[in-house]
Amino acid sequence: MSLRSALRAQTADCHVAVDTLFGSFNLSRRQDYKAFLRAHARVVPSVEHALEQAGIARLLPDWPERRRAHLLAADIRALDDRLPPLLPQPALHCDAAVWGAAYVLEGSKLGGALLAKAIPDHLPSSYLSPQGPKGAMRLFMDRLDGSNVDDPAAAITAARDVFDLFLKAGQLTLEAAPMEAVPTEAVQ
Repeated sequence: MSLRSALRAQTADCHVAVDTLFGSFNLSRRQDYKAFLRAHARVVPSVEHALEQAGIARLLPDWPERRRAHLLAADIRALDDRLPPLLPQPALHCDAAVWGAAYVLEGSKLGGALLAKAIPDHLPSSYLSPQGPKGAMRLFMDRLDGSNVDDPAAAITAARDVFDLFLKAGQLTLEAAPMEAVPTEAVQ
C-alpha cells in the first residue's frame, strides 16, 4: 500500500470530522468567514514552521511556493481582524512525520479551492484560492508516493495530529464566537 493510500485510509475519520466542523461556518457571512480564517490561523503558521524546522524544503524543493500562512495573515488583516494565538507546533521528528503533516496541509488546498467559491467577491480570499505551481498537487502526491518512508505509522500519527489541531482550533473559535446556525439546505 502506498503512503498516500495509507494516509487516506487511516485519516478518513479525521477528514470527515474537520469537514463537518468547518462546514458549520457560513463563509458567505463576513463574521463567519473571519472566524473560519482565525481558526486556520491558529494552526497553519505553526504547522508550516514545524515543517520548515524538520526539513520540508529538502523533501519538497518548491516548498516556499506552497506556503500559505502569509496569505492567511493578509486576508485576516484585509478584514480588519487580528491574528489569534497559535496552537503548539506538531512534533515532526522524522521524514515520515513531515510527509504526514504536509499531506494534511496540501490536501487542505483542494478543499480550500472548493470553499473559495462560497466567498463573496468583496471579501479577500487569497488563502483559499489555488496557488503554487501548476500541477503542484500531482507533484506532491508523486513525491509522497516515492518517499519510501520506513515508518508509515509516524506519517499517519503526524497527519492525525495536524487534523486534531484543526479540530481544536475550530472548536476554540466556535466557543469564542458561536456562529449562527447554517440553514439545512445550505449544507447539503
